[in-house]
Amino acid sequence: MTLDRTTVNGCVKSVSTAFELLDCFRGAHELGVSDLARRLGVAKSTVHRLLTTLCIRGLVEKNAETGLYQLGLHLLELGQLAASRFQLSQSALPLLEDVRQRTGCTVHLAVPEGADVLYVERLHSLNGVRLFANVGRRLPAHCASSGKAIAAFDPAFAELRLAAGFPAVAPSTIRTPAAWDRALDETRRRGVALSRDEATVGLMSLAAPVRDRAGRARAAISIGGPARDVAHRIERSAPLVILAANKLARHLYL
Repeated sequence: MTLDRTTVNGCVKSVSTAFELLDCFRGAHELGVSDLARRLGVAKSTVHRLLTTLCIRGLVEKNAETGLYQLGLHLLELGQLAASRFQLSQSALPLLEDVRQRTGCTVHLAVPEGADVLYVERLHSLNGVRLFANVGRRLPAHCASSGKAIAAFDPAFAELRLAAGFPAVAPSTIRTPAAWDRALDETRRRGVALSRDEATVGLMSLAAPVRDRAGRARAAISIGGPARDVAHRIERSAPLVILAANKLARHLYL
């Protein structure tokens, strides 16, 4: 299906119209094509194309009995995910700040996202240097300490990364299944995961998993900075990161 790619003020028009369509359901449980076209001020054919796409993605569903449309269950799933991550971030912030004050390092909170880790919170180091500005908010799990920390205690997440492969991001990035398995075994033995020159040359990070009552890792707290600084702080910093991760787990899952 070819969507209208016309842009308005930098936005894709068809995407903007799709969101406006979803907003129409704020005041109605079910709506038909004609009603939606009238509310949006667009042609019925446009509404029908948008509805077809949204139905395929599970964002909208068609009631077979009435022939009308309603919001889909995938929106509920996304809403619950967003709410849980918001709660995770809000609960974690005081703990992240404590770790930053005690270590002076940049502190992250990361969650699994497909075969990657998504950084949902980041408190920059106290020296004001934004070391991770060029890394972005998402990294392949195999090149991040947070990814290893989560994968070591979540076999399904570890398998997703294995299936996706191990693209080289930096000179020391894990590149083989055997190296991935060794890294996860080492993480389980240590209780923390380490990453050095695996995402960015010259940087090192240390992460601990946030585990639920079943022992599955749901997130990870990490610190990072110049490798020369983090390396000599591992023995002192690792217990602090583990303690913060365990406190967050108790608050959320126990």
